[in-house]
Amino acid sequence: MLKLIPVFLLWALASPSNAQDAKPKNKPARKARPAAITWINELPSNKTLPPNTSHRTFQSKSAGEEVGYCLYLPPGYEENTDQRYPVIYNLHGNGGNEFHSFEDVLVLHEGILSGKWPPAIMALPNGGTSTFYKDSHDGKFPIETMFITEFIPHIDRTFRSIADQSGRCIEGFSMGGRGSLRLAMKYPEMFCSLFCQAGNVPATLQNFDEADDWKEVIGGYLGPDRANYEANDAFSLLEKNLQKIKKGLRIQIACGTKDGGHLPTVRNFHAHLVEYGVDHTYIELEDLGHRRTEMIKRLEPIWFNYHFESLRRAAEKKK
Repeated sequence: MLKLIPVFLLWALASPSNAQDAKPKNKPARKARPAAITWINELPSNKTLPPNTSHRTFQSKSAGEEVGYCLYLPPGYEENTDQRYPVIYNLHGNGGNEFHSFEDVLVLHEGILSGKWPPAIMALPNGGTSTFYKDSHDGKFPIETMFITEFIPHIDRTFRSIADQSGRCIEGFSMGGRGSLRLAMKYPEMFCSLFCQAGNVPATLQNFDEADDWKEVIGGYLGPDRANYEANDAFSLLEKNLQKIKKGLRIQIACGTKDGGHLPTVRNFHAHLVEYGVDHTYIELEDLGHRRTEMIKRLEPIWFNYHFESLRRAAEKKK
């Protein structure tokens, strides 16, 4: 029996007239940028790889070396050589690496075995620390370029993926949620489904315009050029790519009501989606702080439902 869990569904927090004004007005706090990235990590001693999951590497031209990632292949992948599979790209949070989100993998694996969800691949890339899945202006941390132009094509070349929008989902928690949402807004033609899990959604361009010094905005990661902030602002990207987003990308956002560091900007972006008429699913989980495993536990029975409904709809459109 499914245990009832208090979940608050919030559909309209701001009217179209005031949604834009809901963007945060406070100055962004100075944040440290990454000093270095370990491109290939070792499995921590307190972790074991989930079933059907392996640690692999690929050659990244932008990084100039091999980069690690973990990959889950569904039951039957080796036997069903004519079948192609959708891919769920799961982005880790700040301080993480490719050895992350194993709880998500286990939920997916058990759901596939039970017949709840069809088989799918899950890819866990290494996005470095404090990169927010953006390219740094000085070229030292080419995370977005690596993910979009190298990692996804590597998965499509190496494995039997459905190598177009109809077969790709993107998600993540915290920094991974923030990164997945921005990437989906920037490249909506690449993904059919987004699940932002407590990912902060800062008004990056506004923060730049209101900062006394560009180095105050995410530690100067995006540099002094205003155009770079506009190109990395989820609010601006939504407006720029509105028709593509409405056409082919389904959006789900979840956050806890006690996640004070993330909820305000999540609500602001939800209001922005409402203002621009973007149909989406928005969930606030009552009394939940910034706790990934607790969020998964509460929503486990339906954790991947949204992605698989998006995949089903996208497949229907292709016919």
